Amino acid sequence: MADSRVYVLDYDEARGADMLRCFALADGRELWQRGYRVEIKRNHGRSRTVPAVAGGYVVTVGPRCHVMCVEAVSGELKWGLDLVREYGGAEPLWYTGQCPLIDEGVAVLAPGGRALMIGVECAGGRVLWEVANPSGWQMSHSSIVPMTLLGRRMYVYCAVGGMVGVSAEAGDRGALLWSSTAWTQAVIAPSPVAVGPEHIYVTAGYGAGAALLRLRRDDDGYALDLVSRVKVTEGLCSEQQTPILHDGFLYAVLPKDAGPLRKQFVCARPERLDGFAWTSGKAARFGLGPCLLADGKFFILDDEGVLTVVRASASAYEPLWQGRVLPGPDSWGPMALAGGRLLVRDAWRLRCLDVRATGASKP
Repeated sequence: MADSRVYVLDYDEARGADMLRCFALADGRELWQRGYRVEIKRNHGRSRTVPAVAGGYVVTVGPRCHVMCVEAVSGELKWGLDLVREYGGAEPLWYTGQCPLIDEGVAVLAPGGRALMIGVECAGGRVLWEVANPSGWQMSHSSIVPMTLLGRRMYVYCAVGGMVGVSAEAGDRGALLWSSTAWTQAVIAPSPVAVGPEHIYVTAGYGAGAALLRLRRDDDGYALDLVSRVKVTEGLCSEQQTPILHDGFLYAVLPKDAGPLRKQFVCARPERLDGFAWTSGKAARFGLGPCLLADGKFFILDDEGVLTVVRASASAYEPLWQGRVLPGPDSWGPMALAGGRLLVRDAWRLRCLDVRATGASKP
């Protein structure tokens, strides 16, 4: 959402096309569409990513790695880019999950193939910088995250093959600062989380567990060390959604293979991933759906469209409201909230809810 507009990357089955759709937040009127033809078979839905909106531009990454940039108000096409064709990377299993980033008028993307990361000028589509990929790391489902570590602003990304940090500062933007195999998984959906001036939390599904990493300076510039690691049955992990850091604690829904605590919403300190401050209990289990933090509350949407509102506190699990807001299935798309209006989505529909009273009554 931006400037009272809602942007959704959808798939039009009738036309066989990825379709960026723009709606008015006030009443849901569709203002415009912009798309391109591409054949995509249904696999728990099709579209996986959230458009980036900044500086008057919208950038999307489609399920099969097609990038599109349009003007935010009119939908006029600025440029497009096929990452697989241009960079020789591989389309991820279950389609692309990487959400694009716009930083100071530049679309920052991780194509894989011959480039780990690139910066593309939103205004004209010119590639401003590329980071070489000599080890052949591939695109994951994770997204690039801007972080400030050791006083240096950088883009951090978990590829299939390893992690990379790239300068996000004006003087040398796009310069490779470090790369590491301290964390490498075959399937990675959650994005990395900065948990202090020098630490990064990472997690993945399919038994990968989670880890706390520390970035330090060395003679070659930077090095990334493993501080601690937990198995999926031992500590705070996530399969699909990125855990949320709030007031020094991490919050996440545990994966389905986490043992007796599977699918519970949990809270833990990053330095003690195996020591939960609390868990939601066996009667309060969730799934692969999204979690959002706003106004001192967590909004948690489960797979079947049930929304739970929880007080954001490290002291105890305290639910405030719960109700079905979507019929489901696959209510996995990230939520968006502005002005008390919450956007939720399942495999077939998008709904706008008034959640200003969720601490006392139903939305």
